[in-house]
Amino acid sequence: MSPARWATATCLVLLLLLPFAPGPARAATLAKPPSSSSSAVFQLQGDVYPTGHYYVTMNIGDPVKPYFLDVDTGSDLTWLQCDAPCQSCNKVPHQLYKPTKNKLVPCAASACTTLHSAESPTKKCAVPQQCDYQIKYTDSATSLGVLVSDNFTLSLRNSSSVRASLAFGCGYDQQVGKNGAAQAATDGLLGLGKGSVSLLSQLKQQGITKNVIGHCLSTNGGGFLFFGDDVVPTSRATWAPMVRSTSGNYYSPGSGTLYFDRRSLGVKPMEVVFDSGSTYTYFTAQPYQATVSALKAGLSKSLKQVSDPSLPLCWKGQNVFKSVSDVEKDFKSLFLSFAKNSVMEIPPKNYLIVTKNGNVCLGILDGSAAKLNFNVIGDITMQDQIIIYDNERGQLGWIRGSCSRSTKTTVSSFP
Repeated sequence: MSPARWATATCLVLLLLLPFAPGPARAATLAKPPSSSSSAVFQLQGDVYPTGHYYVTMNIGDPVKPYFLDVDTGSDLTWLQCDAPCQSCNKVPHQLYKPTKNKLVPCAASACTTLHSAESPTKKCAVPQQCDYQIKYTDSATSLGVLVSDNFTLSLRNSSSVRASLAFGCGYDQQVGKNGAAQAATDGLLGLGKGSVSLLSQLKQQGITKNVIGHCLSTNGGGFLFFGDDVVPTSRATWAPMVRSTSGNYYSPGSGTLYFDRRSLGVKPMEVVFDSGSTYTYFTAQPYQATVSALKAGLSKSLKQVSDPSLPLCWKGQNVFKSVSDVEKDFKSLFLSFAKNSVMEIPPKNYLIVTKNGNVCLGILDGSAAKLNFNVIGDITMQDQIIIYDNERGQLGWIRGSCSRSTKTTVSSFP
């Protein structure tokens, strides 16, 4: 769903009972019950460029099958492309998920009520046996499906394994980009937002893990994702209170003041949200124009603006660039200052990419072109930082360092 995947969950009631194959009901079980809530760590794949997203492998069903899911802290509902049967699906890396009829989540379930209330508090199901939904994204992509429940098998850090029965979307009608039949790099989406239907909220409700999410996205590709509050020493993080966004139920540190090379850009404080479902960072019109003007004013004369299909604003040098390190000396850091003097530095490597054409391009985009009225910190700006979404304490944190090594080595190497 690149470039933007901010989801507004609405529910579309279908006068249809999907012809699922019948199957025996199976209860979720703990392979080895944890003595208390634990945590889980997952390796990530993908990158900002050229892949456009980071994704994780989740083991779902019984028997267990692997699925690649796009990691998205900007939406709540997890969903898989689904053979129910499929009406319009992308070509995906694995065989389409095929549920049995007993996996249907009924209309009366709390997960269905939560989804429906996002559209209207008085929303009612057309039939009691199932919960239909439709998710619409700002890049015009949609996922239409029905809510199901199945086992997610998670390996926890306390050496136990849990099979948790979790509700998620069985998406049987996908419209992504200009061609719904296009090849997709993932099988679906992992919704890690703040809502009660998100995967972490469900794990918290079952006492499996705390409602704390973190990720470390490497500039070299890959990284790791974690659930739980005992992976990273919280004393190392810069923390900002989690503020309710005026634009939706997003993770937000509130309004921040924008600086370029430690000088104020003179724009009013800007509301910011953190969203791993966005490849790039988006500023609204005023901060975007101020950032572009400041960048251009300080550039070397050896850099010439050039057209590149990858992004709107790019430059070429006297020689072809091979990495951001070849050109970052010509650019300065941005800074965002939030409440309680919580400052996030955005160095050049967190807002620039080098394309296959050897040009350097700005990875901060004009949010007004995407019809956004708030500012989004996307993957490019969150690279080589551990970003922590702590729903237990209502705070967002970040720790800068390399995300290229193993989880244990990475965490121990952070200052």
